[in-house]
Amino acid sequence: MKRSLKRSLGLLPAVAALVAGTMAAPAAQAAQSPYERGPDPTESILTASRGPFATSQTNVPSTARGFGGGVIYYPTTTSEGTFGAIALSPGFTAAWSSISWLGPRLASHGFVVIGIETNSRLDQPASRGDQLLAALDYLTQSSSVRTRVDPSRLAVGGHSMGGGGTLEAAKDRTSLKAAIPLAPWNGDKSWPEVRTPTLIIGGESDTIASVDSHSIPFYNSLTNSGEKAYLELNNGSHFFPQSANANVGKFMVSWLKRWVDEDTRYTPFLCPAPSGSAFSDVRFTCPM
Repeated sequence: MKRSLKRSLGLLPAVAALVAGTMAAPAAQAAQSPYERGPDPTESILTASRGPFATSQTNVPSTARGFGGGVIYYPTTTSEGTFGAIALSPGFTAAWSSISWLGPRLASHGFVVIGIETNSRLDQPASRGDQLLAALDYLTQSSSVRTRVDPSRLAVGGHSMGGGGTLEAAKDRTSLKAAIPLAPWNGDKSWPEVRTPTLIIGGESDTIASVDSHSIPFYNSLTNSGEKAYLELNNGSHFFPQSANANVGKFMVSWLKRWVDEDTRYTPFLCPAPSGSAFSDVRFTCPM
C-alpha cells in the first residue's frame, strides 16, 4: 500500500477509503451478540459488590397471580434497549430477604430481577418452580417494568428448595435460557428433561442438601441441557447463598451473560473451568 502511494498520488482517495474501512471494522464487529449490555467485563467488575448499571426497585403485591409477591430490581437506563430477566426463589421456610443481595447485584450487570415471596414458606420444589414461572409471566406481561424486559430471554434461579424449584421450572419451560440452582434440594435426582444451560453451585459442607445426594447427582443427570457447570464452594454450608459472595456473584453474572445475553465476552470467565482454593470441586462442559 505504501509503494502504491509513492507511485501515484491519484490512489490516495481509494487508499484512504480502504484504511478508513479497515480502522472502522473492529467497531463494527465488536458486538458479537445484539444483546450485549455494558462494558467489556473484567475480574474487578465481576467481583465488585455492584456492576456498571445504576438500579432501582419496585415492590410486587402479594396479590400477584401465582406467587406471593416480592421485589423487582432493574437497570434505570433505557438507552441500551431491553434486558434479559431472571426470577429467583428463596428456600424452605425462608423469605426473599434471605437472598435479597442477589437482586441489586444481578440487576447492576444489566438484568431485570424478580425476587419472589412464595405462597407459603413450606412450599415444595414443584410448587416453587410453578411460582418462578408465574413470576416471569407477571414480570413480562403485567409489571410496571415490562417494557424493559425481553420476554424471549428469561432465566430462573433459587436457593435450597428454590434451587430444586429452579430445576422444576426449567423442566416445564424448555424455552428458558439459563437456570442457576444454589445449594439445591429436590427429592427427584434425575433431570434429563432439562434443556436449559444450567449452573449448579453447591457447598462442600452442606449437611441439609449434601452435594453427594443433591447437587452432584443433579449435575450428572443433566444429559440434555447442552451446557452445564458445577461449582462447589470450599467449606461452603447450605446457607452460603444468604451472604454476599464474590464468587457466587461472578459466576452467576457470567452464566447469565453467556446464555441469556449470548455474550461471548464472558466465555473466558467460564472456560477453561475455574480453579483455586475457593472451590473443592469444579465440573464444566468446556469449550462453550
